Amino acid sequence: MSYFWDAVKDWKMWVGMAIYMGCDMPLYAFSLFLPSIIANLGWNKTVIRAQLMSVPPYAAAAILTVIIGFIADRTRQRGLCNILVSLLGIAGFAMLIATDTPAVQYAGTFLGALGIYPCISNTISWMANNTEGVYKRGVVLGFVIGWGNLNGIVSSNIFYQAPRYYVGHGVILGYMALFLFGGSVFMTLMLRRENAKRRRGERDHWAVGKTDKEVEALGDKRPDFFYTT
Repeated sequence: MSYFWDAVKDWKMWVGMAIYMGCDMPLYAFSLFLPSIIANLGWNKTVIRAQLMSVPPYAAAAILTVIIGFIADRTRQRGLCNILVSLLGIAGFAMLIATDTPAVQYAGTFLGALGIYPCISNTISWMANNTEGVYKRGVVLGFVIGWGNLNGIVSSNIFYQAPRYYVGHGVILGYMALFLFGGSVFMTLMLRRENAKRRRGERDHWAVGKTDKEVEALGDKRPDFFYTT
């Protein structure tokens, strides 16, 4: 239970929950409106063609997910990756709201997918990187992933204004702008601030008088632990 309470008292877990819900709710919603856009393009005359035309946005998102994973792993700039990628999604859903032109909406789904899928794996990795200790990490990831998945309830109840789905796209846009983009900016700035304090030695007193084992037990509160930003 000590690891559970350590996780609950860690502000990073709560911000991580907000960030993850900002990409996980749109993830669940994505498959709900894509078929109607394909129908508006007139590509639903045959089931096979309709199914095939739903593949490209997912394929593009899969490729970018691998690219972002590669970049984030090597630069340790997961927050910046989230911020930049989320802007693609925000632009995509803005296009979906702003126009009823099927071709433009279809292009918007590409940007929407590109802005959602890479942030899923990147956010989970970001939280894992910044939580030291296997038990605390398990609790944190349980809260973050569980809360994100719970927001799928929202996804299934906001698409009821076919074919434009103003409410649905608007809610997704709000989630991505406020929680995914805003949360990632906040987390990045706060972690960089904390790392700067540790480099200046302002957290060294946390380890004073403690044995090596006790210092190790501090986890990510160790003065020599630097966060992935």
